[in-house]
Amino acid sequence: MKTNTSRMLKRAERFQVILIGEGLVVGGIAGFVVLLYRMALENAGKWMRFFLEAAAGNPVRMALWFAVLLFLAWIVAKLVCFEPMISGSGIPQLEGEMAGKLSQKWWRVLPAKFLGGFLCIFGGLALGREGPSIQLGAMVGQAVSRGLDRGKTEEKFLLTCGASAGLAAAFHAPLAGVMFSLEEVHKNFSASVLVSAMASALTADFLCSTVTGSDTVFQFEIFHVLPPGYYALIVGLGVALGVFGAFYNWFTLKVQQLYQKARFLGQTGKIMIPFLIAGILGFTAPELLGTGHLLIEDLTGEGMAPGLILFLLAGRFLFSAVSFGSGAPGGIFFPLLVIGGLAGGAYAHGAAALFGLDLLYLNNFVLLAMAGYFSAIVRAPLTGIILIFEMTGSLSQMLSLSIVAVTAYVTAALLGSKPIYESLLERILARQGRKETYVHGQKVLLEYVVEKGSVLDGRRIGDLEWPKGCLLVAVQRGARELIPRGRTILQVGDILVAMTDEENQAFLNDCLEKLCSQSFEN
Repeated sequence: MKTNTSRMLKRAERFQVILIGEGLVVGGIAGFVVLLYRMALENAGKWMRFFLEAAAGNPVRMALWFAVLLFLAWIVAKLVCFEPMISGSGIPQLEGEMAGKLSQKWWRVLPAKFLGGFLCIFGGLALGREGPSIQLGAMVGQAVSRGLDRGKTEEKFLLTCGASAGLAAAFHAPLAGVMFSLEEVHKNFSASVLVSAMASALTADFLCSTVTGSDTVFQFEIFHVLPPGYYALIVGLGVALGVFGAFYNWFTLKVQQLYQKARFLGQTGKIMIPFLIAGILGFTAPELLGTGHLLIEDLTGEGMAPGLILFLLAGRFLFSAVSFGSGAPGGIFFPLLVIGGLAGGAYAHGAAALFGLDLLYLNNFVLLAMAGYFSAIVRAPLTGIILIFEMTGSLSQMLSLSIVAVTAYVTAALLGSKPIYESLLERILARQGRKETYVHGQKVLLEYVVEKGSVLDGRRIGDLEWPKGCLLVAVQRGARELIPRGRTILQVGDILVAMTDEENQAFLNDCLEKLCSQSFEN
């Protein structure tokens, strides 16, 4: 065990260079997997629309389509029972694994998530591909780590690389992929993880751009920059989105709770509910099915009447919650952007009626609302700003994007709304009971940044009470790496490198996060 620990510490000295190479490998494989997933889902949407058009108006064919939907729901339910970690978007599961609280098996998650996501989109559920793409990418990172026989510390970096590549490939957004993986998944910024995640994201994006082209996800024009006189409306939009985002989080969790209480339905019965609703909507309101991408194109292109916008907004909001709450494999990432865009369109029409807003700026408010709504729900404002910029190709709205994202973020925080993925992870841990199996003697290196106002700032290492099982092995201060001694005084910005056993990782992670971020109380 001493030999393994010594080898791990020596390898850590060359971490950055090693991780760049491994990041390129993970990015290439993850980009290929997510590219296949993306193409499969696009074809699933096309096939769904083809069968709906073929069955419309014919009672026999309509009945056959409902039978197909029930069969699809049965297969999806079996996949979820086979591998429960594919349920939902997959981002909370990844965050749980990064914190040492959950364990996933890549050889089960990859095929089950791929097939389950495909069947859900084919059935018309209002789910997205981005969360699953992040999970698929991360599982590729885990597969590479296991194949190269890497330790748990290095595996965490490769999971982050895979997540970055997954989002980059799904959205043609490498910068957002890097930012999301750092802000939401790794929850730590260091040169090693930044450069390796960037290498992975760029590789995946290059691969997908070569095959599918480099067009942005949303193709709509921003004709004019909002004048300063409208900035009060932007702040109002941010507040409204913060409230709406907090309600979205509450409602999504409530629907999930209702599903969980209906134990008599079983997993198959729960997943059949959104599939049957999708069948009804397919012959009455097909616009509410699928990811909703075309709705944004229609809203910003041909335009929509205010009444239609409100109908689609309410319909997408409800059906997205029903689809996701069932536990079907699929994400809320893209659907919440669509809901945010529709909310922005409704807000623009309301501002036009009440305050005389020129509807020439409707597209601006659609774009701003997507970023603000994402920030309020996920609580990752930097990712939201960069993501919308990359998805639309518009650089002219950076100031207004920042204002609405920060305002929505603060509003949701003041309302006491937790980030959605954090809440979903808590639900998963409560159901799973956190029963993990570990390799005895496996060591893990963890990194934490000392924040301003932390209890660690300005104090000697020897004067502090460290968690049980924690071995502080290095203090990174700028370009220097210090050997921690009892008399070493910690400073803001120091990166603490701690070693612990794998089974102690979750406990130590929680303790050190509090030590590095919380100030003295009393």
